[in-house]
Amino acid sequence: MIEFIAGVFASSNYWFIVLRSTAPILLVTLGAVITEQAGIKNMALEGSMLWAALTGVIVSAFTGSPWLGMMAGILASVTIALILGLFALKLDANAVLCGVALNLFSTGGTVFVLYSLTGDKGISSSLPSKIIPFIKIPFVETIPWIGKVISGQNLIVWLAAFAVVAIHFVLNKATIGRRIKATGENIEAAKAAGIDPVKVKFFTLIVSGILAGIAGCFLSMGYTSNFTSGIAAGRGYVANAAQVVAGGTAIGAIFASLIFGLTDAMATYLQNIGLPPELIQALPYLVTILGFIVVTLIRDRRESIRKRQLLEGKLPKGSLKPIAVGGSNGNGSLGGGAA
Repeated sequence: MIEFIAGVFASSNYWFIVLRSTAPILLVTLGAVITEQAGIKNMALEGSMLWAALTGVIVSAFTGSPWLGMMAGILASVTIALILGLFALKLDANAVLCGVALNLFSTGGTVFVLYSLTGDKGISSSLPSKIIPFIKIPFVETIPWIGKVISGQNLIVWLAAFAVVAIHFVLNKATIGRRIKATGENIEAAKAAGIDPVKVKFFTLIVSGILAGIAGCFLSMGYTSNFTSGIAAGRGYVANAAQVVAGGTAIGAIFASLIFGLTDAMATYLQNIGLPPELIQALPYLVTILGFIVVTLIRDRRESIRKRQLLEGKLPKGSLKPIAVGGSNGNGSLGGGAA
């Protein structure tokens, strides 16, 4: 077994699959990070991905253009995010419950729309949908091992890498990033500073909708070549857990998403050694959850040690700062400070 796993990790094809599997979960994790920093949890990421995946397939099939399909998919995803904002921000409904409700609606709604248009219930096999192109990199593709990992990846994989840089810049360098963090940390103080928290939160929801839309289109127009019922496969929920591990940062989102990508790619190889298919399908989610639990426990323990040292007088009082874990208060920290 050890030799088998070592052989898998040495395979360039394995790492090619890792990058492909990580890209969609990274995009939605970035979406979860930016909304959480503004103090609103976008639990509708799953539904956004489903509608983007279906809309992208339908529009690309009827127009013959993957780009129009992708734009339509992103628009559908943003629409779901705005509906969540309408209920949560304008009507004061619970954002988490609204997000879950939108996900349930999307699970059945996408199947209904697909059946109404094509007569297909589970898969869009009758639609001649288009594929988002794969990128061959000259010179790089000739490099042993590395070329096989990097060259030939789908365009969305590169967009995911760009999104990390963009979200990092927005949150840490741009003026809107300071407004986002101010809104998430103390909404009353943000209002006193002239910031409109509702507009800021709507902005983050739109950004998360765009990211989830790109991820959804990738699933049906790159990762696979058609839409299937439940194609998001829980990635939206995983992303909301991953943003906790990410600590409210775009860089942290890379490592949180890699936990899923590594195990999802490994599951592809484990099919060859006779493990039950049900276990193989559950493995990426099981390992991801366990990884998140371990990371959270480690951070909680570090925070507990720092608090104890403060009480014992071993740390200056001003040195105690909550360790960033992307808590529900939207400021990327644990719920409380020093006792």
